[in-house]
Amino acid sequence: MSQSSSGSISPSIVRGWLLDLYPSNPREMTIWVISEDGQRLKLIDRFQPKVYVAGKEEDLKRLVDRLVGSKSVAAWRFTEKFVNLSDAEKSKVLEIDVTDWRRMPHFARKIMRLGSYEKFRLGNVDVPDAQAYLYDRDIFPLAFMEVRAEDKMLTYRLLDSVESENYAIPPLHIVWVSVDVVKAGKIPSFGDPVARIVLKSDGKEVVLSKGDERAKLLAFVEAVKDLDPDIVFTHGGDSTLFPYLARRALLNDVLDRLVLGREEVPLRAKRKHGMTFFSYGRVYFKAPMRRLYGRIHVDVENTFIYRDCGLDGLFEVARTCRVPLHKAARASIGTIMSSLQLYQAVKDDVLIPWKKREPETFKSAWELLIADRGGFIFEPKVGLHDWVGEVDFASMYPFLMAKRNISAETVLCECCPASSLRVPELGYNVCEKRVGIVPKTLRLVLKKRADYKQLRSEGEDPKLKEVYDRRQNALKWILVTCFGYLGYKNARFGKVDAHIAVCAFARDALLRTARLAEERGFQIVHGIVDSLWLKKEGATAQEFVELCKDITREIGVPISFEGRYRWIVFLPSRMHEGVPVLNRYYGVFENGKIKVRGIEARRRDTPNFIRDAQLDMITVLGKAIDSEGFMVRLPEALGVLKGYVKKLVKGEVAVEDLLVAKHLSMDPSDYVHNVFQAIAAMQLVSEGIEVSAGQTVRYLITDAESKRLSLRVRAAELVDESTRYDLKKYLELLLAAGANILSPFDFTTEKLYDLAVKNQKQVALN
Repeated sequence: MSQSSSGSISPSIVRGWLLDLYPSNPREMTIWVISEDGQRLKLIDRFQPKVYVAGKEEDLKRLVDRLVGSKSVAAWRFTEKFVNLSDAEKSKVLEIDVTDWRRMPHFARKIMRLGSYEKFRLGNVDVPDAQAYLYDRDIFPLAFMEVRAEDKMLTYRLLDSVESENYAIPPLHIVWVSVDVVKAGKIPSFGDPVARIVLKSDGKEVVLSKGDERAKLLAFVEAVKDLDPDIVFTHGGDSTLFPYLARRALLNDVLDRLVLGREEVPLRAKRKHGMTFFSYGRVYFKAPMRRLYGRIHVDVENTFIYRDCGLDGLFEVARTCRVPLHKAARASIGTIMSSLQLYQAVKDDVLIPWKKREPETFKSAWELLIADRGGFIFEPKVGLHDWVGEVDFASMYPFLMAKRNISAETVLCECCPASSLRVPELGYNVCEKRVGIVPKTLRLVLKKRADYKQLRSEGEDPKLKEVYDRRQNALKWILVTCFGYLGYKNARFGKVDAHIAVCAFARDALLRTARLAEERGFQIVHGIVDSLWLKKEGATAQEFVELCKDITREIGVPISFEGRYRWIVFLPSRMHEGVPVLNRYYGVFENGKIKVRGIEARRRDTPNFIRDAQLDMITVLGKAIDSEGFMVRLPEALGVLKGYVKKLVKGEVAVEDLLVAKHLSMDPSDYVHNVFQAIAAMQLVSEGIEVSAGQTVRYLITDAESKRLSLRVRAAELVDESTRYDLKKYLELLLAAGANILSPFDFTTEKLYDLAVKNQKQVALN
């Protein structure tokens, strides 16, 4: 029988929500369920991962003979699957139950060696164990279901649906954990003892500060057990907090008692290194996961989806894409999105390739020139414009992929050479006999997101509207990523030809839209990939709405009217005067909402002080009804800038608001030039802090022109009361931000210096 977290025997049939799952013993999967009556129940299910081997039948039979007696093989059988995504018929393959999921990589390599690396193709080798279980049982995280437990075997009856938009979430116990240390140096280290441990839950605070360090650690274990949280939140739990606590427990000889999960598994003292990886032209760092079995640990510094979309967004993507909650909290959007495709492959009896074998179709140089292009753009008309309307295609690329049936196996398929569905400009045929795996997965996400947006707009409950908004925002990231994965070299079901086809359809849609708009008297002020900014003398908002309806009807791709700007400013390049830039503008809608793109206020590395100054200037300008009023309010905006200059000069700015946050593109020691972020990173390294490529360092500029590198900046962790900022440098940054948004009106940094700084005699910039 199974047991609850309190030790009582659970019933053989239970109704509740799936919270957590993980492999325990080699042939078992542990499941944690929150029952309707609030119990946290641990259930055990027999489960063995499967690997599939494809090849010639005689080779497979010889392989079976050689695998007899293998410790990795629990059972085997022949079955039929689609070996390749593009196969029209199933093939006979060997299905092998592997005794232990940990042996899977070794076993797979052994099979490849036995086949001389050319006879066999393997499928479903590296599907994560918990996800493989979810696919096999056709369940998902936080699914409400009925579970029947009998002799370590579970059977499920779903009382929920992954398509549901009004699902219930069980009441969850949540705890935030933080630790204060007795610092011996400027930065806390693993050698510093615990000062106190704080747990916050339901507005209450538990402070553990009495006794020696050993007593505090043991009291922490008991407090977690008493509070019995389902979700544990930390700041830096993966990278620092939990490894630190484990280290202190080891030194106090209580590591074996430092149990924070519902299983009797203590935290590990070994300090794992994180992983640095490259994606979409940027280097990222991922801290190693610190698992609390039976609970969900969310490190808010090691999660994208929670930081951007909250728990509602996290729950939504975990349910929709069938990814365990602890993994969804840390995984990239691409990894989460891929899980939905893997599930679809399992459902369709398609083998998930271990080594991708979907090459790009050969193209001549001329064909590459025609095909390998991105989205279409109309250069913006630099300057100030009145009453410009913005129209956007709703999830254009994903919609085209779903509507036009674009997938790796459907573009240039061999079964439909005479297909009537052709890719614009290129003439590629698209399959008409079957729906591709990518469109199948996208249709669910597109529908749910559209429904959530409608529920948000029609709802009256503010809290519920916020929930719907977070859910649709999380699904938006899934849709954004799916297009990039079509051309990603390691995507399981991607192919460059499909990626190219989407771009061609998108260019065609934007050009046809522009033509229709111009035929109706609209002027194109700017256009980029899936958005257009249009202007027409005397046009009402209703005319824009009617235009969008006509475009949707004629093009077949939904386009929406985002609103009219009272005024909008398209900015030129900062490097090349007068040259337009695609995504640098700011403006104010009729309802007073301000929108900014591509300026300092949108950059993550901009100090709060500079960001606030720029936004306050735009807010003042935003009171203007049109361009004439805009020009009238320019002096007032300059007055705002002068006020910020005055604060900076008088030293009235908090150091925290001047910190710059920079992303490390390489390890600190690999930098050739002495850029500020490299200097700050090396300061941290010298204090014993591990810093890797992909991480973000924060620093204060202290003396930008100092000959001593260490004096140019100060890492945020080393800033104290005596640290002073570089007034000259921060004035330069402030004036540059002001000049950036006012550049179309002949305001330069030098001119703003004369207007805002020169008359303040106490300032010396030279």
